[in-house]
Amino acid sequence: MRVAAAVVLTDEQKSQLLAYSRGRKTPARLVMRSRIVLLAAEGKPDVEIARLLSLVPRSAARWRARFLRHGIAGLQQDAPRAGRPRTIAAQTAALVVRKTTQKKPPQATHWSTRSMAAAAGISEASVRRIWRAHGLKPHRLQSFKLSNDPHFAEKLRDIVGLYLNPPAHALVLALDEKSQIQALDRTQPGLPLKKGRAQTLTHDYKRHGTTTLFAALNTLDGKVLATCMPRHRHQEWLKFLRMIDRQTPRQVDLHLIVDNYSTHKRPQVQRWAQGHPRFQFHFTPTS
Repeated sequence: MRVAAAVVLTDEQKSQLLAYSRGRKTPARLVMRSRIVLLAAEGKPDVEIARLLSLVPRSAARWRARFLRHGIAGLQQDAPRAGRPRTIAAQTAALVVRKTTQKKPPQATHWSTRSMAAAAGISEASVRRIWRAHGLKPHRLQSFKLSNDPHFAEKLRDIVGLYLNPPAHALVLALDEKSQIQALDRTQPGLPLKKGRAQTLTHDYKRHGTTTLFAALNTLDGKVLATCMPRHRHQEWLKFLRMIDRQTPRQVDLHLIVDNYSTHKRPQVQRWAQGHPRFQFHFTPTS
């Protein structure tokens, strides 16, 4: 009669196996394998271990032998299985990757699984597996834009510094305009909301031209200074600056964050800024 090989555990191995066998979050297969080895270390044969753990003796013998060969690491993962042999050659997978990344399909903007399968002579499922293995997603597109402003970095540090570390005894205002706003009105007044009836609104409207919104956001408290004007020229911009001058405390400096719109750089605006030294303009980088 064949006698199973004896299992001798060190104190560290026994402690680790006991932790695995009692762990509530340990995978069930690792718990069972640890119990097999612990019983084997007590000198119990494979038949008795199988009876105690409701296993077949072959399973107890397998994990006893695996532990003797590889230690605890042999219990933590299954041995590699033969499985089905690969049906797609490495050259075919490389061809799919090369076509996906370097070429475009005829009369299309990007490859699909169907078009690539027809071009490579494999199934759609195989194309999908190759793309997933190489992290390829030809249907997705991410846009980018590089600025041609030679002073992009300096302007960026200036603007970010104003937001993160504003100067003392000064206000930081972010200014912008929204032009060509449609001034619309309904053809008839609607009825208000009441119990049992929703608010009413006519389906058609009439136009009252366009307007331009000028707004300045106080980055300290989030308050907005705003006005609407019929046109969008440097004259209206100067009116807006004068309104800011009247509605802000005179004893503080004003740091205005503005974009690179040509209206903001007209000679008339520059002369006005020279006469009002508490206004300091910070232009955002161009895109």
